Amino acid sequence: MRALLDIVIIVLDLYVWLLIASAILSWLIAFNVVNTRNGFVAAVAEFLYRITEPALAPIRRFMPNLGGLDISPIILILIILFIQRVIAYYIYPNVV
Repeated sequence: MRALLDIVIIVLDLYVWLLIASAILSWLIAFNVVNTRNGFVAAVAEFLYRITEPALAPIRRFMPNLGGLDISPIILILIILFIQRVIAYYIYPNVV
């Protein structure tokens, strides 16, 4: 059972990195640093959007409009870190 919890924590860590990569890529696209007409960039952007948007969309629905500022990835990262801490401090020690 502990191995399963370890895998859950690793997957959550990986998802945090995907959220960070998605946010950085969106900034690079917004400031015209990378060109989305490039096939590789478009494929990576589409992959990151499809991976992160299902988790970010519910948070964005409840967030007030902050102009051009989107803090939903930060909120999701904090939620993921909270889940990881709950697993590490309360669930993991009680599993045989």
